[in-house]
Amino acid sequence: MEIIVGKTAGFCYGVKRAVEGATQIANHTKNTVYCLGEIVHNRQVIEKLENLGIQFIQTIEEANETVIIRAHGVPKKIYSQAKDRKIKVCDYTCPKVLKVQEIAKNYSEKGFFIFLLGDREHPENIATISHCGKDYYILEKEEDIIEAVNVFENTNKKKLLLLSQTTYHLEKFNKIEKKIQQILKRDVEFVIKNTICRATALRQEETEDISKKVEQMIIIGGKNSSNTKKLYEIAKRNCENTILVETIEELKGRCFFNKIGIMAGASTPKDSIESVIYFLNLENRKKEGGN
Repeated sequence: MEIIVGKTAGFCYGVKRAVEGATQIANHTKNTVYCLGEIVHNRQVIEKLENLGIQFIQTIEEANETVIIRAHGVPKKIYSQAKDRKIKVCDYTCPKVLKVQEIAKNYSEKGFFIFLLGDREHPENIATISHCGKDYYILEKEEDIIEAVNVFENTNKKKLLLLSQTTYHLEKFNKIEKKIQQILKRDVEFVIKNTICRATALRQEETEDISKKVEQMIIIGGKNSSNTKKLYEIAKRNCENTILVETIEELKGRCFFNKIGIMAGASTPKDSIESVIYFLNLENRKKEGGN
């Protein structure tokens, strides 16, 4: 069995910073530490932090003394609410996400209507739109373009900004950008900001490459992770035998091919990747009659 592991698989900088920061806070704080929402979309990471005493909450009203802001960021009102409640904020919003928020804020103040590509219910985008004013539209897919453009046209604004969730699909971003330019009916100032994180783009590019070379792909990561699901979609397009798993329990009882590619999302810890590799090597030894 040949196993090809993506070089970019696993934690990106923003996730690593958030998880390490939360771990340090939990280890050095006597009182309960709260985290507003899942710090990253990975169940194994969440369980480890829960074992350190961190409590994951859904509203700032549930917090006391210390609250961690997750890597995805939170709406701007949360900061003022925390201040009013005299709660210490440990902000681990990914710097790339903060950059998207800054761009949205600056262009909104300049009178731009904002198209934001991404999942409407994703916490990163919920945080970003809090900086967009009232003139914005979230596009999840190509089918949303016509409605989005119609909404923009009805505002009579002459400035339009396109930006995206940091974990959006690069190929989809490029397609939507071109279609918007084709559909726009009047002369407007159209500014395009590709805010897809480079780490995300690199993982997508490597997944594309590996999935074309193997008989089977295993994508490791949270089922609710946006960037992980996009890696699965890319791999599945090139390799029909593609599966998405969170732990090795989902691999037990499966048949494996001779050439397997492994890729993991940006919120997938190193030990999850290593456990899958170990499991596959063990299965290969059993297949060959070894111990």
